[in-house]
Amino acid sequence: MNYNNKTFRPVSNTENGETSAETIFHYNQKGNLLTCEYAGGKIVSGHLIGLVDEAGNINMRYHQVNAAGELMTGICQSKPEILENGKIRLYETWQWTSGDASAGESVLEEV
Repeated sequence: MNYNNKTFRPVSNTENGETSAETIFHYNQKGNLLTCEYAGGKIVSGHLIGLVDEAGNINMRYHQVNAAGELMTGICQSKPEILENGKIRLYETWQWTSGDASAGESVLEEV
């Protein structure tokens, strides 16, 4: 699976998360190295870096600055599903490594 030049948007997130339908993720991939820039909604600017395995699963770390001016960091595991229309849906489990260190789940879909 290759995520290069793909754009994603959250369709759901747990209450303790900061992403929303207004957050847009722009993925780039070279080999198994994934990078991403994202912003929108409560997020002023964010970046992630991750590794993609043979099944398309992503092991990533992220950091972002929110609208309150706070620097937030976390870890995330994403598992892909190919939809009937050929687009990718990502099922994510994540945990903050800053703030309250709470965990959550989100779903992103390719735009």
